[in-house]
Amino acid sequence: MFILSLTYKVELSEVDKHIDAHVSFLEKYYASGKFIASGRKVPRTGGVILVHVSSRDELDKIIKEDPFYIEGAADYEAIEFVPTMAAEEFSALKNCI
Repeated sequence: MFILSLTYKVELSEVDKHIDAHVSFLEKYYASGKFIASGRKVPRTGGVILVHVSSRDELDKIIKEDPFYIEGAADYEAIEFVPTMAAEEFSALKNCI
């Protein structure tokens, strides 16, 4: 599992031009079961996506489909982790190994 942190590198007005396409990208990977949760950073300097994939290579391929990546609007940092504990309502995350 990965925590994917996006940091905008352009003005928000430029980011907003690509929001609809980015949301479509998110929806695609939620439908495939790869994305677990996502949202904006506060303050709005980027976003975070919790991703369930089998490898960093698979994650890198997904990132390259993001309109923010294609348009050069964001930088990406990926942190891999193995969930070993979770609140009861999120216990399914422990199966994401």
